[in-house]
Amino acid sequence: EITSLETLINNWQSNYNDLLTFLEGGDTPNQLSIIEPAQLPYSPISPNVKTNVILAAAVGFALAFSAAFLLEYFDNTIKSPEDLAATTVGLTSLGAIRNIEGSSLNEKLISTQDLFSPITEAYRQIRTNIQFTAIDQPARSIMITSSNPNEGKTTTAANLAVIMAQAELRTIIVDADLRRPTLHKVFQVPNLGGLTNLLSLDDLEIESQLKDTGVENLKIITSGPLPPNPSEILGSQRMMQLLQRLERVADVIIFDTPPILAVTDALVLSKRTDGVVIVVKAKYTRRDTLKHSLERLNQVNAKLLGAVINDL
Repeated sequence: EITSLETLINNWQSNYNDLLTFLEGGDTPNQLSIIEPAQLPYSPISPNVKTNVILAAAVGFALAFSAAFLLEYFDNTIKSPEDLAATTVGLTSLGAIRNIEGSSLNEKLISTQDLFSPITEAYRQIRTNIQFTAIDQPARSIMITSSNPNEGKTTTAANLAVIMAQAELRTIIVDADLRRPTLHKVFQVPNLGGLTNLLSLDDLEIESQLKDTGVENLKIITSGPLPPNPSEILGSQRMMQLLQRLERVADVIIFDTPPILAVTDALVLSKRTDGVVIVVKAKYTRRDTLKHSLERLNQVNAKLLGAVINDL
């Protein structure tokens, strides 16, 4: 033990002498030598442009993909005939119409301007599908409506009426939208008298309110003065008598009506017509909205011919 302690004391003394020598300016206990002198780099260490660009592109792609996925996940609008078939069971897709260019309503009447355009041909396909849908009992009176405003029901009704007339069918289009009538603007005819005048007079003189549209075999009955009670007028017995009179002088009668979810006018008239065509606007009409409209039509036992996807 004495020997071990003496060895430890000697080590301490040696360390003490080394530290004392260093403090007094002697040789350093650490031996350092320069292996290679430092050189300034030829390129900056930071930022690494190539790496940063790759990382930014990867992060941007991931964020864009995530945003697109979320938008698609939360977007429940109908975008295509496939979406329509997946959303509604048993609803026939009569056809799809792409966007019709034009600022005024008259410019939307493409079936009179370009007889060979793809859009006009699509309307012909819709006419054929309607005829085959009601092959056992041909639909002579057809109501065109939509779930909400601004879905293209008036444009669809006007072009479909022209296509019917071009097939040598005596066609009458009636503006039954007694709240916001626009058919007279499409065909550029006056609206001083029309449907409300026929329903208010004792004698149903249909010829007095038939206006020329400039299209062969096609006549129009505008809305006339707007009444305070459109639903009661469209559901009256006089309206039923007028419809019967119209079927005597025309092969096809097309009614342009207000949206289903806005007011009850369309539901009242749907019970009296042979078929209903509902217009769906692509990337605008929501699935739940369309389902609600179909439920309301089924409640009144309306005969639904199918749907037309507009503005595809």
